[in-house]
Amino acid sequence: MVEIHSVITGRVQKVAYRTYLQEAATELQIVGYTKNLTDGSVEVVAQAEPDTLKTFIEYMHEGSLMSVVEGVAVEWRSVSKTFDEFSVLH
Repeated sequence: MVEIHSVITGRVQKVAYRTYLQEAATELQIVGYTKNLTDGSVEVVAQAEPDTLKTFIEYMHEGSLMSVVEGVAVEWRSVSKTFDEFSVLH
């Protein structure tokens, strides 16, 4: 298992983007979290096998119906803290 840390920019707040990611992560059996950042972007920390995370990154680029994803920055890293589920943090 590996981890990605991502920051997604564009119109990704108040458009059900985090819920969309949570549903995708649950479907793919990914654990971690997503949360809004003060600059209008969304942060994601996700843990799974590399191929599963690559699929999840495609979901991040696609976005929810009302979102407009302009950028997805992805940093691959080792797992430092293991999560039990994928959460939407507030």
